[in-house]
Amino acid sequence: MSTVNMVNKIVTLDEMCRLSHQYTALGRTVVFTNGCFDILHAGHVAYLEKAKSFGDVLVLGLNSDASVRQIKGDLRPVICQAQRARVVAALSCVDHVVLFDAPDPNDLIRGILPHVLVKGADWPEDKIIGAEFVKGCGGRVARVAFEEDISTSKIIERIGKRFYGGA
Repeated sequence: MSTVNMVNKIVTLDEMCRLSHQYTALGRTVVFTNGCFDILHAGHVAYLEKAKSFGDVLVLGLNSDASVRQIKGDLRPVICQAQRARVVAALSCVDHVVLFDAPDPNDLIRGILPHVLVKGADWPEDKIIGAEFVKGCGGRVARVAFEEDISTSKIIERIGKRFYGGA
């Protein structure tokens, strides 16, 4: 487990690039994954725990509010980026959180140079952004199966139906 305290967990890209190089110099395996993590649920936690199992240091690229809106639409995120970052940073399996505004994490991956890039198994490897780059640098790509029937979209839908009679 990393000895990083909460203050150091939410970092800028520049800070994370420096830290990643330090971890690599110490022989530690840096793992990177990314996502929106809006309304954190058990599926997210299982995914992040599995991602951490591929190395020593788990870096989570967290889509900013603007990025989430680009990907998911104007009604998302439900939880703002500062709160989402705080919640995922509180997980023991997450060592660092880096917010990013782009719709994809390509710049983060190129700057951080992770040894392992992790995405959900719903992504074919040839569609995973950064996969070719990471493999070209001697790293690898790992795909993690999701928990069945757990998603933020399904949770939002269930809340709508139960409390507001939504379709």
